[in-house]
Amino acid sequence: MKAELTVTIDQELIPEAERLALERGISVSELVEDSLRTVTRHPESTFSQRWRGQFKPAHREDERYEALAQRYL
Repeated sequence: MKAELTVTIDQELIPEAERLALERGISVSELVEDSLRTVTRHPESTFSQRWRGQFKPAHREDERYEALAQRYL
């Protein structure tokens, strides 16, 4: 079942959305619906979750660095 939803977006984005929808042969509503469906079905991890543990800590003799390293590395 479809329902109406009012969405406010940047005015400069509207022509781009219309162009993309036209290229795909769908309406702007379908474009937004498809985008929302993709985002809600495949939520991505946050930036910090993706990079956590990917870097080796530097060896520094600084209490502030040690506190941050323990918290984020």
